[in-house]
Amino acid sequence: MALEHLPSVLFLDVRMPGCTGLEAAQDIADQWPAGQPLPVIVFVTAFDHYAVQAFEQAALDYLVKPVKTERLAACIQRIQAHLHSSFFKQNEPFAGIKSAQSATELIVNSADDQLLNSLRHIIHSAPPSTNQPPAPRLHRIQASVGNQIVFVSIDQVLCFEAADKYVRVLTSSTDGATARELLIRTPIKDLLPQLNPDEFWQIHRSTLVRASAIEAVQRDELGKLSLQLRGMSERLAVSRLYAHLFRAM
Repeated sequence: MALEHLPSVLFLDVRMPGCTGLEAAQDIADQWPAGQPLPVIVFVTAFDHYAVQAFEQAALDYLVKPVKTERLAACIQRIQAHLHSSFFKQNEPFAGIKSAQSATELIVNSADDQLLNSLRHIIHSAPPSTNQPPAPRLHRIQASVGNQIVFVSIDQVLCFEAADKYVRVLTSSTDGATARELLIRTPIKDLLPQLNPDEFWQIHRSTLVRASAIEAVQRDELGKLSLQLRGMSERLAVSRLYAHLFRAM
């Protein structure tokens, strides 16, 4: 409905059936029409105080359940101030702007960068609602193949990609050729804390890739990114939230 009606403001509950508010926000950001300013997103949460600090540090607002009238009113005022703030007053004299269209694009891109940065911060900083010890590092993958349990070293994994109720594990052999595709039931969100972030990059809500296996990144006419991994013929889509990983040095 958000993609159909393109609202200026979205209130998303963090805990929802089917997908969380954070997951919905990621999908909305990825599929939002090019050239349209992203909506202001307000998360509604029952997280404890420690988790709320992650929201306080971001530009996006949050509401803690049960929502109080005074806090909701303050949130609305903050949204109104954001929507009515003058971008031109803060960024005059707009050196290099040659047309109203290019000025509009600059406004949209600047606002979107701020919202994406805030959303990125919340997604990666908000801890689970219950305090849990850090997940141990994953050293091997165990997957069922027929009547067998197959063991694959994490060093052979090229990427993890969510597919329906399973996660595809694409591996490579020692000579770099694609050797095997396995299916596991562990969701991406549970795999992520078990992987070394320097070795595996998240490029989409549903995709993790081995950074050292990235061969090339391509941008299409709409500005969307996709990447190619060594040993794989298919291209993998890069979310807008993770496009910053592939800016030229």
